[in-house]
Amino acid sequence: MTAFAAAVDALFADPNLAREATYEPADGDPFPVRVIARRADAVTEFGEARLWSETTRFDVRTSDVPAPRPGDRIVIDGTPYIVQGEPQRDRERLVWTIDTRPA
Repeated sequence: MTAFAAAVDALFADPNLAREATYEPADGDPFPVRVIARRADAVTEFGEARLWSETTRFDVRTSDVPAPRPGDRIVIDGTPYIVQGEPQRDRERLVWTIDTRPA
């Protein structure tokens, strides 16, 4: 295990950063995962307009979810979120960042 992988595992084990969730693939059985939620506001420019929107992104380990896809769901505290867009991996290919919207 690399130092980066050990650091990622420590972050996802930290109860102050990561939370228990359920990952529900569109074509499979649900399974438990740990996620780090990032709920930042996004400002998108469109011509002269600036559009503000709330976003909800989740980081999950690639070892927990090897192939997330649009249409899958993440359920956290009973609230479902639909995966939208293509998930992106970090440089070390240890963490997926998944963009979601409320179900």
